[in-house]
Amino acid sequence: MSELPGDLLYTNDHEWLRREDDGSVTIGITDHAATSLGDLVYVELPEVGQDVESGGEMAVVESVKAASDVYAPIAGEVNAVNEELADDPEKINSEPYGEGWIVRMTPHDAIDESELMSPDAYQQLLDELED
Repeated sequence: MSELPGDLLYTNDHEWLRREDDGSVTIGITDHAATSLGDLVYVELPEVGQDVESGGEMAVVESVKAASDVYAPIAGEVNAVNEELADDPEKINSEPYGEGWIVRMTPHDAIDESELMSPDAYQQLLDELED
């Protein structure tokens, strides 16, 4: 298990988000999710400009084992997608918190951090899942 980056917020669905200096939010899936799925072979990305509702499906990741929806932790407009994942979906496995990001969004509203988890709270969730 890799160390959880301290500058991220996490969801129960194993997505992470990072606030960027320009007000946008970068979103990906956690190392736990990537490891659980196994080697990723395909990523279906949303369209740039697409509006996504909080909790709505925004992407699909497929591995040799399963396909899994990626849900938006916030409502917003997709302003960038990680095009490199089309040719190299394994980046999510190898660098889930870096080059393996999935989308960048402009939030519609202020982010309600009470609906998200700190790194410590997310680690506690992972620890409970292992029990």
